Amino acid sequence: MQHLKLKKCLGSALLGAGLLAGGISQAETPLRVVGNFSGNKIHVEQIERPFFEQLQTSMGVPVVYNTMDAIGVNAADALRMLRSGSFDIMSVQIGMASRDDPFFEGIDLAGVSADLESQRKAVDAFRDKMDERLQQRFNAKLLTLWPFGAQVLFCNGDIHSVDDLKGKKVRVFTPSMSRLVEGLGATPVTLQFSEVYLALQRGVADCGVTAPSAGNSGKWPEVTKVLLPLPLSYSVQGHLMNLDRWKQLSPEQQAKLQAQFRTMDDSMWDLASVNNQDAIQCSTGQGECKQHTAYSMREVPIDAQNRQRVVELTNQVVLPAWATSCSRNYKECKTVWNETVGQATGFAIQ
Repeated sequence: MQHLKLKKCLGSALLGAGLLAGGISQAETPLRVVGNFSGNKIHVEQIERPFFEQLQTSMGVPVVYNTMDAIGVNAADALRMLRSGSFDIMSVQIGMASRDDPFFEGIDLAGVSADLESQRKAVDAFRDKMDERLQQRFNAKLLTLWPFGAQVLFCNGDIHSVDDLKGKKVRVFTPSMSRLVEGLGATPVTLQFSEVYLALQRGVADCGVTAPSAGNSGKWPEVTKVLLPLPLSYSVQGHLMNLDRWKQLSPEQQAKLQAQFRTMDDSMWDLASVNNQDAIQCSTGQGECKQHTAYSMREVPIDAQNRQRVVELTNQVVLPAWATSCSRNYKECKTVWNETVGQATGFAIQ
């Protein structure tokens, strides 16, 4: 019922997109769209692909949609591809793309948000500043900003708390996540999502960090035994548009197009909550399993001591290192973060 509701919501909102046809349809070239990874089936097949198919129909403009892995795009290259105009719209994994500007990782620093509600407050506080900097530095317009969900650990080994990660090789995908797992005594291993299954199977990595739904859909429970559902971050994603293409639209058309993407944004936030809870139940064989494959992983209970350990490391090793890196190219970085994300989550960089 939840996914039917999401589809209905998207469909209803997009009926008005035809009003934009007078602007975008005049462009002879199609909108070249790079979506998320195909392994994230629910996000891609139930929300993202239908959204762009409807956009093509209602707006009368060709849309060439491909998932990121289908055309061999490296997620870390997304911002440069948008700036150069290689694509018009891209689904961007913010943490991976932040190698080009550490400021963007400020929306999803490891250990900052304790839950999804806290993360949404952080995103809402940071959104305008992020859009401003994307336009200035990467010729890109921010259209959506949403999380895959809590990034948790799928592991092998005798693990009963975060301290048992000591000595383990842990797949991560952002700089701050690397610092956090290093603080726990583990060795970070940077891998793209498509590489993780074999890495876990062959022992190249002992643990992998991803959202419960992504891990289940990627069949990680086939090659791991323990689920540690402690949120390290939230894998915040964004749909970004090349600014030159955006500026071809009138202000009225821009506002209407942005409204359509806001609907997708809301649907992705809803999915992050409902979908991942189902994935945890399915992966651990607990409760009703609706949307995912059933497995029998052992779930490690997360107590206040585990969370406090993460908070300590966030203050000690994550925030200071990020602030130093970010401030090299953006001297107001720390001040902006404290006034936005920091204020929303109760953290402060000294």
